[in-house]
Amino acid sequence: MKKGIKTVFTVIGKILLIVLSFAIVLTGVAFIYNKIQCGKEERFWIDTPGQMVEVDGHKMHIYSEGEGDHTIVFLSGWGDTSPYANFLPLCKELSADARVVILERFGYGLSDTVEGERTFDKILEEDREGLKKAGIEGPYVLAPHSIAGADAILWAQKYPDEVEGIVGLDISVPSMREEYVKESDFPKTIITEIKILKATGLYRFMLDKPEDETDRMYIAIACRQELNKTKLDENGHLVEALDEIESMPYPTVPTVQYVAKQNCDMFPEWEPGHQVLVDASENGKLIVLDCGHYVYKEKPEEIVDGIREFIKNL
Repeated sequence: MKKGIKTVFTVIGKILLIVLSFAIVLTGVAFIYNKIQCGKEERFWIDTPGQMVEVDGHKMHIYSEGEGDHTIVFLSGWGDTSPYANFLPLCKELSADARVVILERFGYGLSDTVEGERTFDKILEEDREGLKKAGIEGPYVLAPHSIAGADAILWAQKYPDEVEGIVGLDISVPSMREEYVKESDFPKTIITEIKILKATGLYRFMLDKPEDETDRMYIAIACRQELNKTKLDENGHLVEALDEIESMPYPTVPTVQYVAKQNCDMFPEWEPGHQVLVDASENGKLIVLDCGHYVYKEKPEEIVDGIREFIKNL
């Protein structure tokens, strides 16, 4: 009996050793392959779709196309890998009606990561300088998604002459302050897991297979930039930004606020928080879309048509 048990454990031990050896080899292959691909992917930072402008000694990527009487500036939500890739379909649709800009703030897309605290006041000043250095003058129609809503509201409060209107894409609002307090620290286990996957090269194999050059650029950015320190620190400053917003009168610039029904159903404070912005506006409108948080991806036609109508009435 004891001999039989010993034999079973010996077999199990050998199997585990084989599995472990296979995992080590697989990780080694993934690591080498990822290093090779990262070297090839440097081309995306050399030949960028938009301009690379210098702000505070770092490079910021700003893409623009189209022309017209209005300048629409898309600002991404927290953690987005590539704002350029995300907003490009909307940009293409709207470029016949206006100048359309995709601003990748530091830590996002092809822009540099930076050291130091990522307060929203600092982000705002960097964004303003980046646009000016790119030769893109205001006033702007700001189109922020999620956390970038705090940036846009502060922009309109502090520099009202630079903001012609705000198209909110299910943005973060002060009414959700207590919820954001709970979420201010991103789970450390997820951060650690992503860091390990990126360092070993295994993260590359978890991403969707690329279909075109934009997809390949997205993967390159994800393998280099995902959950970087710049983004993580930014998330920790959202609550103080909302408190600053509350300390000043709400903007009176025209606005249309698109909100996701999914968030309205989940959080009682969501829709009323956006209604406050609409009520403060000299020409405000709130539209609930039957979709999730990424309203511009799930309902792109409604968003494009709505923005066209919005700038037409400015």
